[in-house]
Amino acid sequence: MSHAIAGALATGDPHAKVMRVRALVRAWRKGALAWDFTTSMPERPANPPGLQLLPPAQMPRRGRGGSAATRRALWHSLAHIEYVAIDLALDMAGRFGAQEGVELVSDFLSVAADEAMHFALIDRKLRQMGSHYGELPAHDGLWEAAHATRFDVAARLAVVPMVLEARALDVTPATRERVAAQGDESGARILSRILDDEIRHVAFGAKHFARVAQQRGQVVENYWKILVREHFRGTLKPPFNDSARLAAGLSRELYAPLA
Repeated sequence: MSHAIAGALATGDPHAKVMRVRALVRAWRKGALAWDFTTSMPERPANPPGLQLLPPAQMPRRGRGGSAATRRALWHSLAHIEYVAIDLALDMAGRFGAQEGVELVSDFLSVAADEAMHFALIDRKLRQMGSHYGELPAHDGLWEAAHATRFDVAARLAVVPMVLEARALDVTPATRERVAAQGDESGARILSRILDDEIRHVAFGAKHFARVAQQRGQVVENYWKILVREHFRGTLKPPFNDSARLAAGLSRELYAPLA
């Protein structure tokens, strides 16, 4: 089990990673993988050859116009988010599965499969635009957050699904509207699919965080705020997509005080 997950994390070629994740999840669902967590997860996953990673503050600013270059930059940034999201889900299952159990592993391998599908859709779109993932620089903030929370499942759940992925619920509708306004209906459909799936992904994070908090004798809302203040270096930025967040199990009373 853990050997297969670590192997997918160590795969840097994007197409090969998508194929390995699909095979891994199929094998898990068929019961073909033994419950074995003796293989350690890598400190960081493999990246595609040639991908330039920059600190978030050094990333070139992306324009908001409708030029071809701006559109490519948008879809490249989305491809990077989805690519790293594959690794975030795999690492959650492989790093914490032994201690947290079958349900967490099943939930986050399902997330990994979704993220692989999202990446494949966006990668195909990039190639239709004459680009590819790795053509532009990308920031390393997402994996930095995972690395910083690698010793505590509660901190990982609090920051990655419940802050970083929840942010996608806020920004994706506006991005979808902008893409649709440019006449890109296929792109808008991709973003609608991603938004629907991300609600479920955030809900997995909220569910497991509540379970861990209760096992530790903590009040869920208070514990989440403590961990976010301790482990998240950014800020929670409104406006919030309150309806999508509520559908994912995040009440406004939880996150608004930290905005």
